[in-house]
Amino acid sequence: MAQPRRYAFVGTGSRARMYLGALLGPYADVGHPVAFCDTNEVRMAYYDRLVGETRPDLRMAHYDPGDFGLLLARERPDVVVVTSPDATHAAYIGQALREGVDVVSEKPLTVDVAGLRQIRDALAAGTAGLILTHNYRYSPRNALVRRLIAEGAIGEITSLTFEWCLDTVHGADYFRRWHRDKAVSGGLLVHKASHHFDLVNWWLADLPETVYARGGLRFYGSDNARRRGLGPRPERSRDAAGTGDPFALDIAADDRLRLLYQDGEHLDGYVRDRDVFSDGITIEDNLNVVVGYRRGASMSYTLHAHCPWEGYRVAINGTGGRIELDVVERTHVDPVATSAAIAAATAVDARAADGGQDGEPEQPRRRGARLLLQRHWEPARQVPIPEGGGGPSGGHGGGHGGGDTMLLDEVFRGASGDPLHRQAGFLDGAASVLTGVAGNESLRTGKAVRLDDLGLPLTSARRPT
Repeated sequence: MAQPRRYAFVGTGSRARMYLGALLGPYADVGHPVAFCDTNEVRMAYYDRLVGETRPDLRMAHYDPGDFGLLLARERPDVVVVTSPDATHAAYIGQALREGVDVVSEKPLTVDVAGLRQIRDALAAGTAGLILTHNYRYSPRNALVRRLIAEGAIGEITSLTFEWCLDTVHGADYFRRWHRDKAVSGGLLVHKASHHFDLVNWWLADLPETVYARGGLRFYGSDNARRRGLGPRPERSRDAAGTGDPFALDIAADDRLRLLYQDGEHLDGYVRDRDVFSDGITIEDNLNVVVGYRRGASMSYTLHAHCPWEGYRVAINGTGGRIELDVVERTHVDPVATSAAIAAATAVDARAADGGQDGEPEQPRRRGARLLLQRHWEPARQVPIPEGGGGPSGGHGGGHGGGDTMLLDEVFRGASGDPLHRQAGFLDGAASVLTGVAGNESLRTGKAVRLDDLGLPLTSARRPT
């Protein structure tokens, strides 16, 4: 039997918990954590307590980001799990790979072309591998779409429409956190839409070629608040708690958010709960993108970050028919339960249930997913979506549409003959990031952008991982 692998964690915010919990639970036989690297000792201490609850025999080493090289030398991890802010990914990934340490990275891989080059060159120079956790590939409904397309259910794909609705729980939260700074997150076209661009690339087994985008900050931010006559706003979301403001978030009222963020603010200055209508937001909340693919298909993509409900709609047209996937993840936002829903949702960066709405009368918009297949000259038929997303190690779904559980199986136990090729690597990450980068460039210039003109042609990104 192989020796358990040693895992180091870079970034100890909310997202790290999924991977750490997996190693402390169903995957304890394949590996264990040895070290944390973060800007904040309070956050690392929070995860020390989590480790101690199940593995009191483990003592976690702590490192500042500037000592990451020392972590690699002293702790000798086999794998580094990167869940830090997006703009920091490339440096950590590149250094680990060059030292021969495998990497598991949250999406997006990075936020710009320079970061992609850094990671590509590190992969080429070393022997270590990279897994990028594009977990929406593992959702049963999304995997079913991939299977139908691969089987030729609607012939050759000609076009897609993809609309993503983020509501005023999940969508608003991007405008409180570090994601509001485009220099750190790449904006929603990189941070959030890389999920969606990757899904389409994977569904089509194709690569994007051209991108044209329009959009802007139309709802959140101080200018929009003044324009709509919202009156003076607090700098901190918590300062509106108890006023009936549906955008208030009192992180002191939630133990996890308080322990992870508020209690450590004095150490690194990171503020988790900025008001969504305050100054300093440099990302967009409304985006429309047209993407052209190499084999001729095109996509019309839309993202709204202030919808009254959450979910997505996809329509895929082919020479033989059409596939439609409609997903409702939250039917509406209950302003009384908003803070609780945010706390639950951000625990795994997935949508919570319909914020305390169980037992209410049935609504016209119902939570769930529906997939329709309609071939030419035939009536539409509903295709059953498999339940859950549990992999070989058990479990029934998890976050991201049931995808996280199966993803964790492949991260910790390895991919084994998956006919859908769900595990993502460098080329997949580069293609999704470059689509967002091209979209941002198109927003800046008002012109369509060819991905190959960005300085990292995807043909040069083809490298086994």
